[in-house]
Amino acid sequence: MKTYRVGGCVRDQLLGMPVSDIDWVVTGSTVEAMKTAGYKSIGKDFPVFLHPESKQEYALARCERKTAPGYHGFEFVTDPTITIEQDLFRRDLTINSMAEDEDGRLIDPYGGQRDLESRTLRHVSQAFVEDPVRVLRVARFAARYHHLGFKIADETIDLMREMGASGELDALVAERVWSEMSRALSEPDPAIFFESLRACDALIILFPEIDALYGIPQTAKYHPEIDTGVHVMMALQKSAELGLDNETRFAVLMHDLGKATTPPDILPSHHGHERRSVKLVKRFCARWRAPKSHTELALITAEFHTQVHRALELKSSTLLKLFTKTDIFRKPDRFRKMILACLADIRGRTNFEDADYPQADYLNRLGDKLRNADLTEIKSAGLKGKALGDAIYEFRLQLIRQHKKALEPGV
Repeated sequence: MKTYRVGGCVRDQLLGMPVSDIDWVVTGSTVEAMKTAGYKSIGKDFPVFLHPESKQEYALARCERKTAPGYHGFEFVTDPTITIEQDLFRRDLTINSMAEDEDGRLIDPYGGQRDLESRTLRHVSQAFVEDPVRVLRVARFAARYHHLGFKIADETIDLMREMGASGELDALVAERVWSEMSRALSEPDPAIFFESLRACDALIILFPEIDALYGIPQTAKYHPEIDTGVHVMMALQKSAELGLDNETRFAVLMHDLGKATTPPDILPSHHGHERRSVKLVKRFCARWRAPKSHTELALITAEFHTQVHRALELKSSTLLKLFTKTDIFRKPDRFRKMILACLADIRGRTNFEDADYPQADYLNRLGDKLRNADLTEIKSAGLKGKALGDAIYEFRLQLIRQHKKALEPGV
């Protein structure tokens, strides 16, 4: 029995990056021998065990054979004769197919260290095409390591394109797609994930609503970058630079979907795109089973981002409607995230990368005034139903009128 550190921990160590999780592979052993040694079996699809003391995961070395479409369509073979080189051969990228033995010796049969040095994401073998999740994983790695200069090899892009054309991506289930996309959104360069998928023609297959944004013109005065797809990727990248959380980055990604369905005769204007965006966001989130919190934030951002941008021009009654419809009174944190998504939208434009955005402070402070207002007197006046609601509405409206001018920037 021999044990090896494998995959990401070896890769990141060679890159000089922090190593958080360590994956282990065991050769020369069996399921029975692992259990006898005190390891606890946790694998459902293939033999994986928890170390009796460290609780780290140890997997038996395995080979696999494609038996059906999709990422579940594999037959795994694990026996004591399988070598570490055979196990590494089944992995996706050369930089993920290295191992380190118990003496610290690097095992690199497929050129992973060479590709680390050349900053190349390259598939290990033709077997890459057998697992559709790998298209998403490679795009995610491109988003993770783009800032280090990594690029996807041309031949790997070609294989990814072949997988889309063959229909293999149709076997992907919503949970896996969402998992990979969500993780990609949290990477340093999330826009690279979607741009990589577009480069191999997978974006139009998996996320047609996003792909459709490319080539849609916008008014140059407000969007010097013109192309809507370019703008959305710039805004998404800005959301990462601002350090926004995963939910907010997703809202930024979704906020302008409706521009792809703008009637051609009104372009480059996009009147009514907010309402159309809401419909497309609902469909997108339902298809990929987005979490409720992601969906709700994306929906209010899509519907109200234009009003947020125009906050300093809005009437008091319109401001109150904005606060009410976005449910600031019950979900103030979600409201603040929407404002941050709008900030990324404004700064995700050519020549606007560092633009001031006084609307954010204005709306947050005005919203705090409303939320912290004491409604005790109104609620104790004996009013019920609509009468109580009308009284609260009038109280809040007067409060906005009272503070609106004082909170405007420059006052």
